[in-house]
Amino acid sequence: MDKTKIELLAPAKDLQIGMDAINHGADAVYIGGPSFGAREKAANPIDDIEKLCRHAARFDARVYVTLNTILYDDELEQARRIAYDCWNAGVDALIVQDMALLQIDMPPIALHASTQCNNMTLAKVKFLEDVGFNQVVLGRELSLEQIHEIRRQTTIPLEFFVHGALCVCQNGQCYMSQQIGGRSANRGACAQPCRLPWNLVDDKGNVMIANRHLLSLKDLNNSRHLEELADAGISSFKIEGRMKEADYVKNITAYYRQQLDKLFTRRPDFEPASRGRCTCGFEANPEKSFSRGFTDYFINGRQPNIGSPYTPKSMGEYIGTVSRISRTDFDVNTTQTLHNGDGLCFLDAGKNLQGLRVDVVRGNRVQPNKMNGLFNGAEIYRNYDIVWQKQIDNSKGSRLIDIELTLGETPDGYELVAKVDGFELSEQTDSEKIIATNPEKADDNIRRKMMQWGDTIFNPTKLTISFAKPYFIQASVLGTLKRNLAGSLAKALEERHRNLRPQFTKKEAEFPISELDYTFNVANAKAGEFYRECGATALQGCPEVEHQSRPIRVMRTKHCIRYSNGLCPKQTGKPTPPLFIENEKGRFRLEFDCANCVMEIFEI
Repeated sequence: MDKTKIELLAPAKDLQIGMDAINHGADAVYIGGPSFGAREKAANPIDDIEKLCRHAARFDARVYVTLNTILYDDELEQARRIAYDCWNAGVDALIVQDMALLQIDMPPIALHASTQCNNMTLAKVKFLEDVGFNQVVLGRELSLEQIHEIRRQTTIPLEFFVHGALCVCQNGQCYMSQQIGGRSANRGACAQPCRLPWNLVDDKGNVMIANRHLLSLKDLNNSRHLEELADAGISSFKIEGRMKEADYVKNITAYYRQQLDKLFTRRPDFEPASRGRCTCGFEANPEKSFSRGFTDYFINGRQPNIGSPYTPKSMGEYIGTVSRISRTDFDVNTTQTLHNGDGLCFLDAGKNLQGLRVDVVRGNRVQPNKMNGLFNGAEIYRNYDIVWQKQIDNSKGSRLIDIELTLGETPDGYELVAKVDGFELSEQTDSEKIIATNPEKADDNIRRKMMQWGDTIFNPTKLTISFAKPYFIQASVLGTLKRNLAGSLAKALEERHRNLRPQFTKKEAEFPISELDYTFNVANAKAGEFYRECGATALQGCPEVEHQSRPIRVMRTKHCIRYSNGLCPKQTGKPTPPLFIENEKGRFRLEFDCANCVMEIFEI
């Protein structure tokens, strides 16, 4: 039976976090290169990327480098050099947005179409497949039905975000940060105005909602829908978070690894996209890592309460409610075990986030460092579990590759052969052959020593001994065979992976749209050349390089402020006045495309 390989794709801010992700179960990691990686504070030198590639390749895991900002004309040569450096370092693919990269001299490295390419329709995905892309990152806003439709008519591997922070703007095509302060999201410098508090006002200046995070979303969590997504055609499950620290990446990666492994046990038609079994020194639990609460977003259609209007900060795991309160302590009705040093938080009566530290806990009675705003019935969340945090900080992760061994003899000594995934490698050593005086004991000794591979990445599951006579073999001889074979096997697996990397081949294809506005992010002459070759006749430069006629649409989003706040005419049966959001950063007009259930935000 042909099996579908399923990839768990984890983020990496740097080399160490990338290795942590691999060790805790990732089939692939994505990481920023020296520049142009859409996170200007998450750049990495090529030397580090090469080290990560070598580590990942042993497990047949992949490394993708983000080269997904828009590029100016004078940056294309630097981007080209980075691409070659990545290819030579062993990188498996580049995640890109700017189509200029398809017009310049590039290595044969595989190309993945970033979500910023606005991959929301069958026509767009079909074009990217036809032009030669190796993988497409679909828009987070798509439903299962829409993904099914794309899969039915394409064959290109489909990647989909399953966990992490959500950009409120469709596919990250946001110009609000650029218009407010000149910090371009398309250049990796987003100031995240969507996480700020805003007022919702009408055309007469009446404040309808005051000082709330109207554009801030909860975090994505589709861990309950992995099987549905796989059946819909997703083969790469992506975790967001290239700015996240090691504890987040370890925890979320380990959790999704465990969930996918359960799926593979239940569904033998699916299998992991890399090799090696992973264990960790903590209980993986997404609620213990940074989150603003969770949503499965739009995979099953529009859902209520996808926003996080009260705070853009992490709430953590819900543990219970306050059942008694005094001047210095309180009781919390919970089944969780609390610890001295834990961090707790809650929303006070005014729906403002308050935090406190547990100084002393006795059972469910908590004496905190402060009692500000606490009240009976308050819902308590734990955003810092001191015991769990120590466990995850200490976890290095363990990833072992199962191998089958055969120990045989040569005319001048012994040969050890290892077999993994149909690949074989052997190591020989010269040694005096000593006939065993106690064959049974000698055999037991050989088997015990041969099955112990210490701190290597290999785990022997079977040993076949093929001798003409029973031999006694010194422990030092067995140790030399294992040590040399472990090194040779690791290197051979690295080279095998490197030599089998998929490659990009550009093909001719017709773009499904002929007139391209600024949202297609054409920032250089080569990108314009690409689109014209593909049939586009009218091109508009992006706001970063070309003046746009006012008012400019800064955002298109499936998150609807009217719907989220009970103001949708479909809900109330009443029309709403013209609406605006405003704060000290600016004032923007809201428009509503109700036919497509989309909200648009325009600069005034």
